[in-house]
Amino acid sequence: METPNPELLEEAVPLSKSLHDVLLDLHEHPYLCVPNPPSCKKRASVALVLRVRPTYNHWPDSQHPLSPQDNTASVKQRLDAFFSQGWVQKGDPEALFIKRASRVGDRWTGHIALPGGKRDPEDADDKAAAIRETSEEVGLDLTTDDCIFVGNLPERVVSTGWTSVPANLSLMVLCPYVFLLTCSDSPTLRLQPTEVASTHWVSLNVLLSPSQRTVEYVDMSQRYAKTAGFITNLTSRYMLGLMEFSAVRLRPTESLHCNVSPGFVNQDSQASSSLLQRFKTWFLPNQTSSNIQPRPLLLWGLTLGILADFLDMLPPHTAVQLWEHPTFTSPDLRLIISILTYRLRKRNRLQVKSGSQPSNTTIGNQTVAVAATYDAVHANQMHNEVSVEGLGVGRYYGSSVNRELERETHAVGIMLKGYYARLRIAIQIFLAWRAAIGSLALIYAWRLLRHRKRFAQC
Repeated sequence: METPNPELLEEAVPLSKSLHDVLLDLHEHPYLCVPNPPSCKKRASVALVLRVRPTYNHWPDSQHPLSPQDNTASVKQRLDAFFSQGWVQKGDPEALFIKRASRVGDRWTGHIALPGGKRDPEDADDKAAAIRETSEEVGLDLTTDDCIFVGNLPERVVSTGWTSVPANLSLMVLCPYVFLLTCSDSPTLRLQPTEVASTHWVSLNVLLSPSQRTVEYVDMSQRYAKTAGFITNLTSRYMLGLMEFSAVRLRPTESLHCNVSPGFVNQDSQASSSLLQRFKTWFLPNQTSSNIQPRPLLLWGLTLGILADFLDMLPPHTAVQLWEHPTFTSPDLRLIISILTYRLRKRNRLQVKSGSQPSNTTIGNQTVAVAATYDAVHANQMHNEVSVEGLGVGRYYGSSVNRELERETHAVGIMLKGYYARLRIAIQIFLAWRAAIGSLALIYAWRLLRHRKRFAQC
């Protein structure tokens, strides 16, 4: 008798069954709270809101599947009761995303994100901040009987820097929380026009699909526009090119756009293309000019890091393997980075692969990691740190004393461990290489000019 392929057996397990197991694990094994670094006082929270969309052939008999007595039961009992229903087992799990409104001065303007925001003094805790912000931004009440608070995902310190990680660049501590809606019908959303441009329900199957993986290009020189001059920014842009990050192309099953004026018109399609957008269109085939059609919805950065932590727990547990290390579009710099980090990337991938069980690893663009050993050598370093673009190695900020804390670190943290140190070296080699080439070109031009002058005098 032929032995079944374990991979095929794993694929045969419905996603809803795996989601049930993951949510139970998150509830029973919460991640530790990451304290603020000494120079950072701000904390922010986001809500990963999940639901199960019924399929046409497996529609629920009732719009309110859980009875009142079920809602007074424990979280485990409520999860077991919800996932025991036929329509849930055959349904399509989805996650809620928002597209942030375009605002001048907002570092996350127009980004795909999760509902959430900064914690206010009146918030009882970080979870309360996530609940309040979700209610304010999209009008969704996460405290009702048809919503289950499951648990949290790895917290991380967000930094404004990427070439170094000084404590004074800490922006905030970001705390993700997971909620599950138990209704079969779509909740009514009320979007805050100044905060949210649109909301999108996206299937977890799409987020897990390798075919939806792509890249996002970011002009890193814009991050230093206030501190560096125009010539410096232009030179940096010309030499380094754009920075390339892993991304996921979203395919929403349901979208709601916030129209602040009668007769909704997609402003993205009406905007004139900037020089940067034209550059992307001409030289980067994955990018689409905004004056031709709306820009595709791309999940990347901090939000992809949070989702990566979560998605790596679900089969086929390849979220980290599909994630690519950040690099640059400049060909020679890209080659130097590839050569300099090859063995490091291979070693880190093997480390992730060897321990990529759902209860042991998690990931993120902004992480999953191994236990952080806190000693005198690392006492002045930031842990669980990522930049606003998802850069940096995510590790637990504080002392860890045993392997039990392996769970407290996220997976892209393993992938990025030591990577940015090599990246900085690669940039230094690249700049030296470009300087040498430029110097040789100037010497050659000077000698050629002298030769022509001598020839002309003869």
